[in-house]
Amino acid sequence: MSQEQRRAVDELLRREPQGFEPLSVEKMRAGFAAMMSQFPVPAEARQTPATLAGRPTVLVEPPATPRPGTILYFHGGSFSLGSPHTAMSLTANLVLRTGIRALSLDYRLAPEHPFPAGIEDCLAAYRSLLEDNDPSSIVFAGDSAGGGLSVTTTLAARDAGLPVPAGIVAFSPGLDHTYAGSTMTTKEEADPFFTRESMVRTGELYLAGADPAQPLLAPAVHADLTGFPPILLQVGANEVLLDDSVRLAERARDADVDVTLDVTAGVPHVFQTFTDTLDEAGEALDRAALFINQRLR
Repeated sequence: MSQEQRRAVDELLRREPQGFEPLSVEKMRAGFAAMMSQFPVPAEARQTPATLAGRPTVLVEPPATPRPGTILYFHGGSFSLGSPHTAMSLTANLVLRTGIRALSLDYRLAPEHPFPAGIEDCLAAYRSLLEDNDPSSIVFAGDSAGGGLSVTTTLAARDAGLPVPAGIVAFSPGLDHTYAGSTMTTKEEADPFFTRESMVRTGELYLAGADPAQPLLAPAVHADLTGFPPILLQVGANEVLLDDSVRLAERARDADVDVTLDVTAGVPHVFQTFTDTLDEAGEALDRAALFINQRLR
């Protein structure tokens, strides 16, 4: 565990624009894509364009024959930015560490397609997978907004009478559009990515006037997680979103759901992407891979 590495990552993030400034959506998307393109994608992972439930998707496979199972991956980007390609470093690393293929979904983005369009796309993709795959062979995974979608898509699937997937992996998930977590304030100086103000600004694009006080928009506050599969939540201690994971873990515990809350000190939002500069990133991905392999065993 290197304190020097953690400090270097924090200093880097504070120097570089993160793509969440109060700009047009087009400029924010371009800035976010440019930022995420700096993270290395392992060349061994094979990427193939695909389609799932009518949406563009990227099939990511290990170099050898994949082990049985599927990771359905949901990318981050505040529900209005990003694509499977911006999350490819995370997706490819999970594939190589597990030996299991991933399908990374290009769900519709706000503000052109606000809530609940993204959840509808993720649920449709899961329905499509269930036509040829047992739910016990599918794990949801995602980062940031995509981590939130891994939870809300499971809620939507359960409430629609579908079987739930074998597990959920959420990296720094966004789970509360009411922004009621105490770390929205207490971690604002420590977080080099977000402030409560910036999260409210991008969140409004997704909400489009919807009441955030509902399970699909604030599962950390309002969701009943009864019947959920095992959940792995990984989050950095320097995040305004820290309490989203803490409170969801409490709700999972109260619903008698297996949950692992994995908090790493001194690291930023979705720190798992920093595999080339932060030892903790690779170690966290190893733990996530172990969780996935145990769920799909």
